[in-house]
Amino acid sequence: MPASAIRLGVNVDHVATVRNARGGRHPDPVKAAEIAIAAGADGITAHLREDRRHIVDDDVARLKDNILKPLNLEMAATAEMVAIACKLKPHAACIVPERRQERTTEGGLDAAGQRETLRAAVSELAAAGIRVSLFIAAEPAQIEAAAAIGAPVIEIHTGTWCDALASGEQASATAEFERIVRGAVLAQSAGLEVHAGHGLDFATAEKIASLEPVVELNIGHFLMGEAIFAGLAPAVRLMRAAMDRGRNRIGTSA
Repeated sequence: MPASAIRLGVNVDHVATVRNARGGRHPDPVKAAEIAIAAGADGITAHLREDRRHIVDDDVARLKDNILKPLNLEMAATAEMVAIACKLKPHAACIVPERRQERTTEGGLDAAGQRETLRAAVSELAAAGIRVSLFIAAEPAQIEAAAAIGAPVIEIHTGTWCDALASGEQASATAEFERIVRGAVLAQSAGLEVHAGHGLDFATAEKIASLEPVVELNIGHFLMGEAIFAGLAPAVRLMRAAMDRGRNRIGTSA
């Protein structure tokens, strides 16, 4: 790995999606997490949604007890989820917006508009020894709000950029990437640790990894899709290699 290595968090939500389609215990998100870690993942992410559509409480407990790398619990800022996190004490908690009818997380938190609610959640989680991040768009108002709320970490939502690229909207993609770059620099200057994620594939993860302020990427759906064809371990190794290529471009003219 390069000297300024960027961390890879693998999200195992959709292993649970496949399991829940039929019921039972197969495929097991914990086994997927162990395979991902052996292949080079630096941590595991799981989103415990209020409706338990994929990851369920037992998954989170077993992940916490069995994996040998940090567990990042994605969660809404509700009393129920804060209580669960404080009881289980994962290494980190990423607070995300959550709507019951969405297929996946749509956009970032409105940290600027929910300061008091988020400040209370961040404070309670931090008191339990949990490192908290806020999943936000790369907008100055949201970044400044995250810093004021007291979250030590932000995760920049990269989905809008990835969607624009996938749709061939090059001008929109360029503008969104420039916004991500500016946001990452602003967040770093505010003393925040910068993560990124949502919609990333090998190519987009490689490009995001070339941004020096970004120290962690969290990737799930794409890797689980690739795993169907190539296997999970090879997919994680390819992602790790792509991120390392991007990281090695820092400080070069490439």
